Amino acid sequence: MVRMVVHHRVDAYPRWRVAYDAFDEERRGMGVTDHEVFCAVDDPNDVTVIHDFATIDEAKAFAESVRLREVMDDAGVLGTPEVWFSAPA
Repeated sequence: MVRMVVHHRVDAYPRWRVAYDAFDEERRGMGVTDHEVFCAVDDPNDVTVIHDFATIDEAKAFAESVRLREVMDDAGVLGTPEVWFSAPA
């Protein structure tokens, strides 16, 4: 298992969440096996998302996909997200 962690700011969490949820089926088709969403306690527009994949190749392909960028832009993601990958030790 490989975990992709994404941290970014959004212009409005409710708008972002609608777009994120609408992308669920498509996201799963791109290799996401599980996911979690977190918001900073004092700022719901400070969002961290975790996506799980079977392989690093799937995770990187998802992270680099044009479609993901389109969805993020439409959802109101601000700036460049921080993205990193990890795996169980």
